[in-house]
Amino acid sequence: MAQTLPRSSKILVVLNGKGGVGKTTTAVNLAATFGENQRVLLVDTDPQGSASWWCDRNTKKGSGFDLAKESSPDLLKQLRELGSYEVVVVDTPPSLNSEALASVVPLADYIVLPTPPAPMDLAALIETVKQTVKPCGVTHRVLLTKVDPRSLGEALEAQNTLMELGIPACHAFIRAYKAHERAALDGVAIMHWRGKNAREAEADYRRVADEIQRDWKHG
Repeated sequence: MAQTLPRSSKILVVLNGKGGVGKTTTAVNLAATFGENQRVLLVDTDPQGSASWWCDRNTKKGSGFDLAKESSPDLLKQLRELGSYEVVVVDTPPSLNSEALASVVPLADYIVLPTPPAPMDLAALIETVKQTVKPCGVTHRVLLTKVDPRSLGEALEAQNTLMELGIPACHAFIRAYKAHERAALDGVAIMHWRGKNAREAEADYRRVADEIQRDWKHG
């Protein structure tokens, strides 16, 4: 008989209906951050396999988490039967009509919705929250990504807009640094990359991970 996930374990789904918003960057870096102190599995459900491509480039050191590539809806419905993982992070396809997405959202304990703060991106994300996330009743937060470090006003405006609409957002946000792209090319999480702005980029994801874990503690 399959061993089920411990009751205290969490399934965290990273979701956005469009690509290019920092979804895989968020999934990989959160998995690596949680993986420092917990047993973590990253599940790549995106047919493009961005998370798998990222991790496959890493030939030198461990990532700090296990990786599974799976897009079969029937198998994804069995996520809770994966054994002793304390956190399962799911990177989803950039399509709200995806069968894989439909399989994992009902299982989620927590959903993170990465989006740049630009008005068009934010408007699309707000519709996603209303149509896909709120109806399922899963705890969620929007995470602002690709924020211009020289102009934080747009991010603060976006956070205010979300607050006014009653949509929870992370207080932390992810600033746009080349360090993220370069870490991906090297196949490592930002915490394992050494170069310009690496520590600032790492600090952003650590703040987000801390917020999520506080939600889990008080949830």
